[in-house]
Amino acid sequence: MKRSRLLVTGLVLAGLLGVVDVVTLPLGDGEHPPFAVAVAGAVLGLITLVGVVFAWRGSRAGVVAVVVSRLLSGLTAVPAFFADGVPAAAMAAAGAGIAVTLACIALVAPSLRVRG
Repeated sequence: MKRSRLLVTGLVLAGLLGVVDVVTLPLGDGEHPPFAVAVAGAVLGLITLVGVVFAWRGSRAGVVAVVVSRLLSGLTAVPAFFADGVPAAAMAAAGAGIAVTLACIALVAPSLRVRG
């Protein structure tokens, strides 16, 4: 797998998102995000970071791990828009996180295409 500029950019974004997911667990207040969501996010962040390392080395499985873990991580932010009592700042952060996640996936996923 060739490491294009788009792939590198997507992997760097994914790595940063993974770090944010991991750091949210100890820095969160247990309410925003809820503890269970923060734990799930931290686990998905770790999976993302491992996937980034493998994808950087050329592994397609690493790219798949990044895409799947980022999609699941983005899904954990969706309830922020429907739950009562979520502060506006948390909703804005969730929206920004989802947008960056989608951009990251759009940059990384094309590397999964089979070159003929």
